[in-house]
Amino acid sequence: MFNPDAVGKSRKSSTTFKVTQESISNFAHAIGESEVINSPVTYSIMISLGPSQTLLEDNGLDWTRVVHGDQKFQNNRPLHAGDEVTCTSTIESYRAVAGNEIVTVRTDLHCGAELAQVQWTTLVVRG
Repeated sequence: MFNPDAVGKSRKSSTTFKVTQESISNFAHAIGESEVINSPVTYSIMISLGPSQTLLEDNGLDWTRVVHGDQKFQNNRPLHAGDEVTCTSTIESYRAVAGNEIVTVRTDLHCGAELAQVQWTTLVVRG
């Protein structure tokens, strides 16, 4: 069972992710895009996934029961080759509905002091 007292807890990435043109091109190719200079919006999931997964696991999330509920992005600017990105994931909300748990994590991605993108991931943990 997920710990509902975890709402408000955060985890900052322990390392800085260096964006490369090769990683942008490889990701774009994997999703069927070509001739990409700037990163697709969803590219940033590669950066945020680790810290958000660890934060959720540390607070009792059982991945064997998870269904992806929703994903939203606020893209202030695309990530470019050469950017050095850090992210902070925060458990933004938790609620129990019809025997299921619904958890939303917000992840802020920064390039230096600039907020480049915000992501919200909502997961449903089946009861």
